Amino acid sequence: MKKNLKTSMALAVLAAFVLLTATGCTGKSASKKDPVRIGSKNFTENLILAEIYALALEDSGIPVVRNFNLASSVVHTALVNNEIDLYPEYTGTGLLSVLQHELVTDPQQVYAIVKDEYAKRFNLVWLDYAQANDGQGLVVTAKISNALGIKTISDLQKNSSSIRFASQGEFDQREDGIPALTAVYGPFAFKSSKIYDNALKYQVLLQDEADAAPAYTTEGQLATGDFVLLDDDKHVWPPYNIAPVVRQNVLEKYPAIAEILNRVNSHISTAAITALNAQVDVDKKEYEDVAKTFYVNTAKK
Repeated sequence: MKKNLKTSMALAVLAAFVLLTATGCTGKSASKKDPVRIGSKNFTENLILAEIYALALEDSGIPVVRNFNLASSVVHTALVNNEIDLYPEYTGTGLLSVLQHELVTDPQQVYAIVKDEYAKRFNLVWLDYAQANDGQGLVVTAKISNALGIKTISDLQKNSSSIRFASQGEFDQREDGIPALTAVYGPFAFKSSKIYDNALKYQVLLQDEADAAPAYTTEGQLATGDFVLLDDDKHVWPPYNIAPVVRQNVLEKYPAIAEILNRVNSHISTAAITALNAQVDVDKKEYEDVAKTFYVNTAKK
């Protein structure tokens, strides 16, 4: 009886050894348990988006490692070099900065180009893009907008002689700045144009030292009601719609990622991400808390 018991125990130990050997001795039970490495760029909005994506994958049982705060100049390279598996990107950035493509302003056409070229060149997949557009824009104070009826860039151009412009210097010379606007809308004969540090522009506008300034379309201060983001009614600037970019081999391992993140992205509008940015940059909340609240209350549904 004792001999049979010893034999059974020995067989059990042998079976356990065989199982460990089959699954690898590195501590990984199987490749499917490998975590998805989520990256982000090093600014508020991208951190919030990456955290929302991470929460959504974790909530669906997909393990995640966060590799956040990467410099914008290296995050694409990190994805191509297999240092991260996905991150939130912008269609305009993919088109102009990564692919070095000529300017295109139709959102669907830009998306089609980046989706096709990334698959061919990098074996990367663009998931569905969000309505949210974080692109170049112009902002005026609510006071001047109401007084002169300025809602679009065409309105600004027509009223430019009454406008004090708060430039950031390079915007006056940059190819996609005043030169691009002038080529499409006509000359901007501003009442005055002074150079201010970008970080001070909203303070300058609030203190009535200027009436208009360059801005990005999802900056948190735009949610305060003190400013009006002007409609680029003649479409000078390319769209910068938000979308996750994912390594093809990771999607093959975890095909559910596409459905999960496409559902999340469907809730991310320009107004929504602007409000989230405001909670961090204006209200000084932690981006992790802001992302979690948005995911639980909105994006999870």
